[in-house]
Amino acid sequence: MLSFQIAAKKMCFRQDRKANCNRAKPPLPVPATDRYISRPFTPGVVRCETFSYSRFGRTMNRSIRQKNIGQLAALLGFAFGAVVVPLHAEPPVSTASAGSELFPMPTLGGKQFWADEFFFHQWRIQRNVVTGHCRLLDENNLRHAWGTYAQCRAKLDQIKRQRKLPPMCGKAVVVLHGLFRTRSSMNKLCKHLGQQGGYTVFNVGYPSTRRAVAGHAAALAQIVDNLDGISRIDFVGHSMGNIVIRHYLADQTDKSTGRRPDRRIHRLVMLGPPNQGSVAAMALSKNGLFTTLAGTPGKQLGQEWSNLKGKLATPQMEFGIIAGGRQDDTGFNPLLPGDDDGIVTVANTHLEGAADFVVVRVLHFSMMDDPKVIEYVLRFLEEGHFQPLAASHGPREK
Repeated sequence: MLSFQIAAKKMCFRQDRKANCNRAKPPLPVPATDRYISRPFTPGVVRCETFSYSRFGRTMNRSIRQKNIGQLAALLGFAFGAVVVPLHAEPPVSTASAGSELFPMPTLGGKQFWADEFFFHQWRIQRNVVTGHCRLLDENNLRHAWGTYAQCRAKLDQIKRQRKLPPMCGKAVVVLHGLFRTRSSMNKLCKHLGQQGGYTVFNVGYPSTRRAVAGHAAALAQIVDNLDGISRIDFVGHSMGNIVIRHYLADQTDKSTGRRPDRRIHRLVMLGPPNQGSVAAMALSKNGLFTTLAGTPGKQLGQEWSNLKGKLATPQMEFGIIAGGRQDDTGFNPLLPGDDDGIVTVANTHLEGAADFVVVRVLHFSMMDDPKVIEYVLRFLEEGHFQPLAASHGPREK
């Protein structure tokens, strides 16, 4: 009798479970990171730097099966150079409660959602590329205000008066990182320029994959226009950061009206610039994973380069180029033609009119941290050449 009761209970349990399986299931909750952009969550699709790891694995496997080994190697090169990009960035904040912070709130400083648009010493006003709202950060990335750009400027003016902050003066260097990277990738170089060169350093953060190069150039223009008190401005760019600078220079130039870029601009140092486009980006132009991650700028550096290059200026001030490579005919990436730094070929870094050019044995993604590169950057900004004059007529340092 007992065994019969147990069997009956098991049968009822199976029937209940079967009924539950056939019952319509409620939809899964939308993750917070996707809720901010008002789009349904789709596993495997990049939304605010968040995606399904299991689906990503299948996507990568499918990419491996479909693409040849050359594209795969280039893809791995981009991925390796982008390991510093966080997969979870700060979510936007609603502007419904915009205002000042009673207590400054910690932030990540802006990764792939925020564009710097204003600097005062190390205070920054950033704009969110998704929502369009702004926030005011101090040198420790603490948020003091949020809302409109005007509200953040007003709060900064108040802080200036309360803390009696001195005006900016002297020489400054504006530093721009490359595609996939963040401003933190330039920290070592910026620290050296500030301590050893006496520069006020503006390490610009911008959402490199989130909008076209023209948008980044417009944000750069706003930064430069508001560097009140600064008497001299130099630029240092890494990779795509140089393309943003060249686009900015073109936007500020109009021969018919005599318009020209800010007269305070003095020198520019380019680190691994894809001045002739990117062979790697071109090879990956049909790779769905790359185009999703790199966004519009990735396309512009590759298959749309012919449209972009006409919007870039050849700098009229002194500029020097530092390329990475092995100083041979093979380079670090055997799948790229000639010498290369693993991502950009040496040939593609060339730009007519450069005051100096040097090849350093270094990889693309770590170039800005190399001691010799850092030394060369500071020397060019101060003297207009990379190597000491005694060595300038000999073989180029490689």
